Amino acid sequence: MEAKKAKKVYVIGHKNPDTDSICSAIAYANLKQQISEEEYVAKRAGEISEETSYVLNRFGVDAPGLLTNVNLQVKDMDIHRVKGVPASLSIKEVWQTMKENNMKSMPITKDEALEGLITIGDIATSYMEGYDNRILAKARTQYRSIANTLDGEVIVGNEHGYYITGKVVIAAASPDMMENFIEKDDLVIVGNRYETQLCAIEMDVSCLVVTQGAKVSKTIQKMAGERDIVIISTPHDTFTVARLINQSIPVKYFMTKDNLTTFRTNEFVDDVKEVMTKKKYRDFPVIDKKGRFVGFISRRRLMTARKKRVILVDHNEKAQAVDGIEEAEIQEIIDHHRLGSLETMGPVFFRNQPVGCTATIIYQMYQEAAVEIDKTTAALLCSAIISDTLMFRSPTCTPLDKMTAEILAKMAGIDIEELAKNMFDAGSNLKAKTPEEICFLDFKQFSTNDVAFGVGQINSMNEEELQEIKEKVETCLETVRVRHGLNIIYFMLTNIIDESTELLACGHDARNVILSAFDLPEDEEKLILKGVVSRKKQLVPAVMSFLQQI
Repeated sequence: MEAKKAKKVYVIGHKNPDTDSICSAIAYANLKQQISEEEYVAKRAGEISEETSYVLNRFGVDAPGLLTNVNLQVKDMDIHRVKGVPASLSIKEVWQTMKENNMKSMPITKDEALEGLITIGDIATSYMEGYDNRILAKARTQYRSIANTLDGEVIVGNEHGYYITGKVVIAAASPDMMENFIEKDDLVIVGNRYETQLCAIEMDVSCLVVTQGAKVSKTIQKMAGERDIVIISTPHDTFTVARLINQSIPVKYFMTKDNLTTFRTNEFVDDVKEVMTKKKYRDFPVIDKKGRFVGFISRRRLMTARKKRVILVDHNEKAQAVDGIEEAEIQEIIDHHRLGSLETMGPVFFRNQPVGCTATIIYQMYQEAAVEIDKTTAALLCSAIISDTLMFRSPTCTPLDKMTAEILAKMAGIDIEELAKNMFDAGSNLKAKTPEEICFLDFKQFSTNDVAFGVGQINSMNEEELQEIKEKVETCLETVRVRHGLNIIYFMLTNIIDESTELLACGHDARNVILSAFDLPEDEEKLILKGVVSRKKQLVPAVMSFLQQI
């Protein structure tokens, strides 16, 4: 049996991840890996934006792997890991292996792929069924298996050969009578009788099984060798040999190989439960993504499924979290947003600070742990702060954010203004994106008073680019709203230089909510929010405050 592998801890940001979400996950996983013996892996819950892609490419960092959900999967279960046996093994050998390992089912494999299954019930059937005397030949039984089953040895002939024609005969009669029931290619069980052995050889049988360890004369051995007849010597008496010999049949003859109920390691436990309720099997084989047999699961092992362990960064809202978060074991939350709707089964390490960026908190945690920040990590954290604070123009930006970014820029050897310009240019270059893809590049959902609303945002230093994006996005907002079951959708077109936002609104009373929340004239043609650049600190709080008063 194999030892259990230590489970990974996934460090992951929110859906539709922004630069802070991705860079903070990478940096925090790196920190945790250095101060803990656990394995920490950065993941992403959605596709990365053009801005984030630019940052990762510039600093030579691979994007974290995509993790679309953390629902319990078969691989999270306590899989009974066992090695399979080849189909050529005898029933007796397989039974002994199962008995020694207290197994009820045995996988039959070839090159790690599952060929079939044999259960205790199948083996019992093989013993109890009244098979005819040609069963060994039908099953293509190897002479070596016959010898091993009878605790004997092959003293003449090729032990690797197969018995493929004829029937099993006990030579209890006189040589004269043997001619009436022994045929060419039969397997003959015979005692210490020279004449009977000689008669069987002259009748050109395939194999002689000589019982009770009787000596076989050199003449008989020579004649058998010349005719390619196998001679097996066994210490057992004739009755015992007759009783045991069928146990030499290869397991492939009795195994179940068609319509096997198997599960893949990436299948979800909920789906597995549904299948198990309709099947009466004790054990179910598990196959990995490469088609290799892994082990068995059972109904009992469903109860011991180990939840995926996660650390959430840059969010604490259930609607923003990776799917299946309610089934995961949340170990930590590192965030800088308002307290959201996420619940945990037990106490967790929760660090939430009123700063402009999660990366600022991650930097502090490196300092507190006395872990040196490498040049690449410094560049990622600095990029995250630039992005989230709109190069310090956002009202969410604090003196600590700016100071941290400047320290990190010095560590990384980068120019903040040059990096910011290239990042924002990359983020607003969306010519290859569809309107819906643009809508969800940086999109978050919220709810209050039974009103579910989503807010997307694009930041740019170029007003012409924003207007081009506006023309593409406003045509798809209603479709997106209906498809995702939202009451309202807002889309922020934020001009970083002017420090203002043109807001697109879609949904029942969406426009009136903004007019009232920001005290704008009712005849306002465009929803221009001067000084509003932050979704988190300016737009969302104002919308939620108004909705809560309705």
